[in-house]
Amino acid sequence: MVCRICMCMWPSGAIGTDSMIAGTCSCMFYGIHLKLLIGRPFGGPYGHGEAGEQMSPRKSESRDRMVLSAAALLREYGASATSIDRVLAHSGAPRGSVYHHFPGGRAQLIEEALALAADFLTGLIDTAMQVDDPVAAVDAFFRLWRDRLVESGFRAGCPIVAVAVETNDDAPQLARSAAAVFARWQEALAAFLVRHGLTEERSRRLGAFMIAAVEGAVIMCRAERSTAPIEAAAAEIHDLLLHALRDRPGAGSGPRP
Repeated sequence: MVCRICMCMWPSGAIGTDSMIAGTCSCMFYGIHLKLLIGRPFGGPYGHGEAGEQMSPRKSESRDRMVLSAAALLREYGASATSIDRVLAHSGAPRGSVYHHFPGGRAQLIEEALALAADFLTGLIDTAMQVDDPVAAVDAFFRLWRDRLVESGFRAGCPIVAVAVETNDDAPQLARSAAAVFARWQEALAAFLVRHGLTEERSRRLGAFMIAAVEGAVIMCRAERSTAPIEAAAAEIHDLLLHALRDRPGAGSGPRP
């Protein structure tokens, strides 16, 4: 099946088949596609006009398609390849709309695509962290990334990494934005582990290590066209987290309220 928002391919019947996040397509943005398809803009810091007025559906759709296309291109091709021309070709948006919607040009467009991808991936983390078993939650998060890699033919990377490693001096705010996203994820994971009885210091270290492990594994999987790196990382994190939970103060107790 072809997604008519970003023109990616996604498996027929995928809706509702994933127990953790229902209806993701192979480009990981199905939930956002759905909001666009039913005419509900996903919003964000530039979701309204200069004076705060709600944009018309036609203008909003064109703008949202460009942001979504930029996020998809970042994910597959990296920041340097995500040009205005490529976004226009991918989204089908009219060229004249670029500086109307994005007066800050390419840097603004990429920053909004980064924010969109960050919100979506943060939602995956938050959803995974709702379960009572922290080991099962982390296993599920790694498994989700593994599945997305396979479904996309190992094209699906992380848009945040793409921005972080390719940012140049012309747009230093993009590197800062990427760093803020990583910090946000680490804080979410650390808070989750603290709730399950680990110390704050250990939780911070493990949170940082888990993010580093999954991001590094995704890069290696794409290079090798194999799931072996992420499976190895997932297994090692699984064992590490089990030991950490067994060694925690008051081991055997449940999560903190």
